[in-house]
Amino acid sequence: MHSFMMRLARIMAMIGGAVLTLLIFLTCISIVGRLLNGVFHGDTMEALAPQLSAWMAARVGPVNGDFELVEAGVAFAIFCFIPLCQITAGHAAVDVFANSFSARVNRVLRMITEIVFALVLVLIAWRLGAGTVSKFENGETSFLLEFPVWWAYGLSLVAAIVAAIVGVYMAVIRSVEAITGQIRIWDGVEVQS
Repeated sequence: MHSFMMRLARIMAMIGGAVLTLLIFLTCISIVGRLLNGVFHGDTMEALAPQLSAWMAARVGPVNGDFELVEAGVAFAIFCFIPLCQITAGHAAVDVFANSFSARVNRVLRMITEIVFALVLVLIAWRLGAGTVSKFENGETSFLLEFPVWWAYGLSLVAAIVAAIVGVYMAVIRSVEAITGQIRIWDGVEVQS
């Protein structure tokens, strides 16, 4: 089961990474287009080559709706990265006091943390599902590109559901570890008895 969950988490992280990479390229293209548009609209270019300036200024510019695509894509990518972070204990932790506790207390603390995190992920997925339905029923579209907003919500919902599944899985694993006293999944954070 763990290998399946790990594979699922890695696949989601790769998809999130691919989306983030595409968004970076989109942002770079938009910035270059905005810069070139400024150059072709500049006084110098209009004085030297007015026809070229007018022709290029009409064809070169920022990507229309780039911020809408980045907004939707980054939300999806974030949800794609959560499962891998959750299953590998990659979240930030402040262990100022926890290092002085016994291994048993630390296992109980990890169990509580994983349960709370799983509950939060389930809550987020549930509310994102309600938001997706609401956006679908409203027929709301983005401002510039006018694509249905529920598309972005729906994609994020799929990633949030996977994150919730992995979160619940890890909560179960850490609960079993706290109850039995045996570490089932070693991730480098555990304290030996």
